[in-house]
Amino acid sequence: MDFPPLTEEEEIHDIFFGIINRFIGYYTRDSQKYSQNDTANEYPFVPMDTRQLFDQLFFAARFLKKNMPDRGPYTLLDIGCGIGNVMLFAEQMGFDVYGFEKDEFPFRIASKLMGPERVTQDDLWQYHGYENFDVIYYFRPLANGNDQRRFERMIEEKIRPGGILIANRKMSEEINSDPSFVKISADMPVWRKKGSSE
Repeated sequence: MDFPPLTEEEEIHDIFFGIINRFIGYYTRDSQKYSQNDTANEYPFVPMDTRQLFDQLFFAARFLKKNMPDRGPYTLLDIGCGIGNVMLFAEQMGFDVYGFEKDEFPFRIASKLMGPERVTQDDLWQYHGYENFDVIYYFRPLANGNDQRRFERMIEEKIRPGGILIANRKMSEEINSDPSFVKISADMPVWRKKGSSE
């Protein structure tokens, strides 16, 4: 089957994402090599596909600007932020970004990239402040299924009403039958927690 040739804009995007992926790949190898995580239960840094990441963040930013135009700048928390690549994309889309990372090597990279006031070294079970953000992002941080599902429930309980959850590689489907959440994208793992008056 023949595919139509790429447009000039698509070619520019391919170059743009190719360069980004090269840099992310370089730091990913070192992050995994020097990981101090207990890999039986905690994943070392694994980057989200750059194009999917871009689409998810762009969708969330557009949704908030359309539905809550007077509320910006919108805050975003990246749970297990790795080297800070998600935060960097989100910042470029106008988000006020924060993240935390447990693993020492990627934490140091993210802290240099985004600044120590934006990135903390923390554990997802000990972190305080999930309710402070307009958007919470994660890419499945835990390998153990029971712990991952417990983590997902915790985030869904703590995210504030009106908040958006971007939950990649989610294990539990319970959110889809939870009346306090609505899936706001047909093809992306993006949900919104309903407000108290809804």
